[in-house]
Amino acid sequence: MIEWIFAILIFYLLYKLIFDFIVPVSRASSQIRSKVNEMNQQFNRQTNTPNQQNTAEKTNVRPATEDYIDFEEIK
Repeated sequence: MIEWIFAILIFYLLYKLIFDFIVPVSRASSQIRSKVNEMNQQFNRQTNTPNQQNTAEKTNVRPATEDYIDFEEIK
């Protein structure tokens, strides 16, 4: 009788471990992996296909003097 109770307790603990810890962790890790892959693909698309604004900024290396704002040091 005690062996049955012990076996049922072991099976219950294994069930709780698998379905309350291992399965949710594996689902979360797969979701995170897919989001990271999606972000990497989006980043690669943005860097591989520069738009007109990016090419204009690359050719104009030195910005105009009007872009700078003078500041004073506070003592």
